Amino acid sequence: MPGDKEALIAMEVVGVRVELPSNQPIVLLRESEGPRYLPIWIGGSEATAIATALEGVVPPRPLTHDLMRSVIDALGALAVRVVITEMRDSVFYADLSLDISGREVHVSSRPSDAIALAVRTGTPVFALPAVLDDAGVLFEEESENEEEEVARFREFLEEATVEDFLGGAPETGD
Repeated sequence: MPGDKEALIAMEVVGVRVELPSNQPIVLLRESEGPRYLPIWIGGSEATAIATALEGVVPPRPLTHDLMRSVIDALGALAVRVVITEMRDSVFYADLSLDISGREVHVSSRPSDAIALAVRTGTPVFALPAVLDDAGVLFEEESENEEEEVARFREFLEEATVEDFLGGAPETGD
């Protein structure tokens, strides 16, 4: 895996939002010990997969990411970490690390798929410092409005439907 484990920056999955006016879904990550956010544009189905898992919604039939979790469990493996490794030409790249009988295996992944799996398994998400340096953003007055923003986002998720994420916008960043 690219990068030194000590250099990884721990990230928290804040949630899924719809970027206006394009109606393009994004997954929003936040530095655990810092002020930066990392917005990653994703597809509608991945947005739905992440949002439903964050809200604890259990679908009537397993989604693809539920299947991934079941396969990993059935093989006796453990998802160890997800690392956002690169942004090139506005496209993000990730690495999923699995522990298979004490051997660490790295699987190249779209960030949205790796994050959808991570929220289902409690797997920590990290980013390489260069990714945050290049694509991280600061929101003005973050500390004063963070609770209000989280409340608005939760309200959005409560009212959101699958159709909200199927606006037909092309998947540009993932």
